[in-house]
Amino acid sequence: MAVLADSDTRWKWGALTANRVAPTGPGDPGDPAGSGIRLDGYLLRGRATPTARQLGEVGVRADSLREVTAVEFLRAMREESYDVLVLALVGGGVQAMLHGLKRIWEDRPKRPVVVTGYVGVVYEKLADGLLLRHGADLVLANSRQDADRFRAVYEGVGADASSVTEVALPFLGGAPYTGEHDPYTVVFAAQPSVPESRRDRMYLLNRLVQHARRHPEREVLLKLRSKPGEHTTHIEEVPYQKLVQRLDPPPNLRLVYGHMGEVLDRTDLLVTVSSTAALESLHRRIPTVVLTDLGVREALGNHHFVGSGCLASWDQLDAGHRPEPDAQWVSRQGVAVGDTPSGGGSYATAFDTARERIAKLLERPGGLPPLTPYYTPVTAPGYLPGILARHHLGPDGTPLPGAPAADKEPGPVRQIVRRAARGAYRHGVQRVAPVIRRMGEL
Repeated sequence: MAVLADSDTRWKWGALTANRVAPTGPGDPGDPAGSGIRLDGYLLRGRATPTARQLGEVGVRADSLREVTAVEFLRAMREESYDVLVLALVGGGVQAMLHGLKRIWEDRPKRPVVVTGYVGVVYEKLADGLLLRHGADLVLANSRQDADRFRAVYEGVGADASSVTEVALPFLGGAPYTGEHDPYTVVFAAQPSVPESRRDRMYLLNRLVQHARRHPEREVLLKLRSKPGEHTTHIEEVPYQKLVQRLDPPPNLRLVYGHMGEVLDRTDLLVTVSSTAALESLHRRIPTVVLTDLGVREALGNHHFVGSGCLASWDQLDAGHRPEPDAQWVSRQGVAVGDTPSGGGSYATAFDTARERIAKLLERPGGLPPLTPYYTPVTAPGYLPGILARHHLGPDGTPLPGAPAADKEPGPVRQIVRRAARGAYRHGVQRVAPVIRRMGEL
């Protein structure tokens, strides 16, 4: 099996998904190779290419892992033979790879089963993101609710919806919550881009500091996704690490990194705006709050939790309120499905349908038909060429002249230059761009 990912979170989702859907059956979630499969990882070179620290924090091992351009990846897919390929990319990247793969595999009698999907909650650009993923053999939906929405979008534009396959988030797990820890621990799960403004982020940080001061007997943790200079799925222009330096946090408030599951092991109350961590927490029966302080808005993503029973404000939390999750809502999200009144199975069997579909596709006589994305030069002549060109591909999926590719790993000098360029880009995003934006508002 092979996974192509463009960020640390998508690598985590892609590698764990590969493990879950492997026709040989699931193995250790942290070790895809433990299931009897070989996993080759490819990291798409770009602004969010994960660092070694980020990869280590994810905790997912692969038999091989290397950084590639889109053209280098397509070359590898022409030369290598895999049963299953997971595309763990942003929508435009998936679409470009589907067209590129269709082109390089057109003269091959057999090709891999191509799988794609979403890392977490789908709360924006539903139609855009879905149609960019159309053409894969399996488009995974992390819940029953998502599966219904995905099929409705595809059928609504006249596209084949048979690829939509209901699964669950591949990284759910851990021991169920059994009671309060000593000390009682409150965790705020921060997000790189939600909320976006400095004012809103300072508000949330101040409320967290106030909560820690109000409850000195508690441990209050600010769980961060990445360190300054690192990028994840979304760009973080105003990191909490820098904002907290302007405050005087009490000693019981700490910044933490690391694997979310390990942090949840000691959590008594998980607080977030709309992070997928809320679903991980709910799966483990940990008291979970989705904040309403900044409103319930599509831009924040917390509108996804309407009906969950988890919406509350910091004022309510400080007054002792603890939301009770709605069992039916939780079940429709693909979490804790085995122990809810309306549960239709268990998390252990959530990937059975996908695994069975992949096995049948691999056994198909004569191999699989060519990939057929909804977007083509006929259906989207003003949209598709630009998406492909960003990955140095022509309208038919063929690499453009002068496309960056290499026959061997870059030398030391090139690696140093590449790291310097990436660092300069990140510095520009986190330091220079906000200053220019503020100057433009004067």
